[in-house]
Amino acid sequence: MKFSRLPAHIGVIPDGNRRWAQKRGLPKEAGYEVGVECGFRLYEVCLELGIKEMTFYGFTMDNTKRPPVQKKAFKKACVDAVKILSNRDASLLVIGNPASPNFPRELLPYTKRVTFGRDLIRINFLVNYDWKWDLSHAVGAEGNFVESIASAEIPRVDLLVRWGGRRRLSGFLPVQSVYADMYVLDELWPDFEPEQFYRALKWYETQDVTLGG
Repeated sequence: MKFSRLPAHIGVIPDGNRRWAQKRGLPKEAGYEVGVECGFRLYEVCLELGIKEMTFYGFTMDNTKRPPVQKKAFKKACVDAVKILSNRDASLLVIGNPASPNFPRELLPYTKRVTFGRDLIRINFLVNYDWKWDLSHAVGAEGNFVESIASAEIPRVDLLVRWGGRRRLSGFLPVQSVYADMYVLDELWPDFEPEQFYRALKWYETQDVTLGG
């Protein structure tokens, strides 16, 4: 499919994993593993289109308040996703509070950007992320506020796509998303199909990107 204008940087909120599992009579945590496969289907679509950068929401510090079995499942899903990506073509940066016991130790090497294969796309992965933690790095820092936050390496988000019908940011990169166009899909993330993403891109083509000007 061809588009007249594509966003350079896409944010992804893959919501609805637990609701998807419940609808099928499965434990809530069963949806996370399915979500990993969906993420790589979207990755392939973005490679085909030539998207330059994507930021995925893994889990937030608030998410770690969920029952232990769910927490274990979404942490494992994040680690599994990175293991798979390490055999693909991308560069990866994991952003989240690494000092917390909820941050998977396996992902510590990726808190600095690491390149895999041909580096065809930049991937940012928000793991144990919290917007207050992110912005707190700029408190008391000298110079530019934006350059001092923990996620300073991540550029402005052009299009933020959220699956699962919820119409909220949920703390997703508040600085980079300040002028992002946001498209919400009612489909749950484990029901991902490329056509859903194409709808978001077609909608984005119609938006007047002025950045307030």
